[in-house]
Amino acid sequence: MDGDAVSGKMVRQAPVNAAALAPHRRQPLRILLPSYRSHPYTGGQGVYIRHISRALVDLGHRVDVISGPPYPELDARVGLITLPSLDLFTQKNALRGLPRERRGNLTDWIEYLSHNTGGFAEPLTFGRRLVEYLQNHAGEYDIIHDNQTLCTGLLQLQRQGNVVISTIHHPITKDRAYAIAAQETAFFKFLVWRWHLFLNMQKRVARRLDNIIAISQSTHRDLISEFGLRPEQMHIVLQGIDSDGFRPMPKIPRKPNRLMTTASADVPLKGLVFLIEAYASLLPEFPDLELLVVGKLRDGPAAKLLNRLGIQDRVRFISDLDSEAICRLYAEATIAVSPSLYEGFGFPAGEAMAAGVPLVATSGGALPEVTGPDAVLTPPGNSAALAAAIAGLLRDPERRTELASRGRERMLREFKWSRAAEQLNDYYYQKLEAHAHHRS
Repeated sequence: MDGDAVSGKMVRQAPVNAAALAPHRRQPLRILLPSYRSHPYTGGQGVYIRHISRALVDLGHRVDVISGPPYPELDARVGLITLPSLDLFTQKNALRGLPRERRGNLTDWIEYLSHNTGGFAEPLTFGRRLVEYLQNHAGEYDIIHDNQTLCTGLLQLQRQGNVVISTIHHPITKDRAYAIAAQETAFFKFLVWRWHLFLNMQKRVARRLDNIIAISQSTHRDLISEFGLRPEQMHIVLQGIDSDGFRPMPKIPRKPNRLMTTASADVPLKGLVFLIEAYASLLPEFPDLELLVVGKLRDGPAAKLLNRLGIQDRVRFISDLDSEAICRLYAEATIAVSPSLYEGFGFPAGEAMAAGVPLVATSGGALPEVTGPDAVLTPPGNSAALAAAIAGLLRDPERRTELASRGRERMLREFKWSRAAEQLNDYYYQKLEAHAHHRS
């Protein structure tokens, strides 16, 4: 909800008369951005909600984010509506995670039972809470722009006459395929499959939504092949990169032999194991080479590999950093690496380039769209190729300087959040006009 950040005073605006928008598109809109998990340091969806909400406010719109925990960090001009979930992932004992006072709530029971049987129902239960909230706030928004919740509640809101749009960052079927392939036993493959059952809902909902935003050409293609979406449902709006927050810091001395990567979660899709393998193979030639990972080391594939290679003391993991602290680490890094097997967009790659660090990345998913010719690309899942590309840059300081400069220029030129917001702005008005025409 919109309101003064200090006093909490609510400010309401009547919905726009969409039929009157055709002569000009200057009237501010009331925009609701649903997002079931929204903290910017939990992944790309949180980064997106933080920056696109601010960029839409910059255009003069009234923007509210409605979110479950962990909650977003937002510009003071953006309203935040909190929809508390059981948040069972943070509970020490999830079996005790349904308080007595909430045991009469069906939505809470769905979340509780799904989590404790290996499922992930947060998108579904967030959608139920979203619909319940909007029943008491009908007509307050011109646009409901979902952030890849893809919950059944969106179909109900669309049937009720709301203009509903959903941004899809990439089809999670990609994550599921890589995660299942990485498991060593049939039982663990089953557990991964069980957790991803929410995908059945997401695919069904996406096919029935009228308006989908794909954030890259790669995502657009994959939504057709993986989700069965129709091209006429979709519109491509590339995301932006925070080139003000992620910027060169020339006063900070750069380390002579430090690799840096961002891996918020040790999941197979992010390809961290291939970077660790590449790093280990480089140590004979570059014995003082460091590897810094922005992320937590959990009990997973990366930890097992580090132990097997005997280099667990050579790789440093650091977490719970804000963007300013990450930018300072980029300023110290010799080379940034994005080893992902697949990315729907690739914020870490773009942020490294914006920070003026030469980048080695894979060609997985949309990464070539982000990097263009201004990074060294290797095939995904190929640690030998990754090692060769890193070694080539370590031996060539002039090329590192050139790539760093070109990468920064590309981010400033091609990936502005203001551009993304302006394209969404035009799309909103287009959909409102079509909606008004359809209803008249």
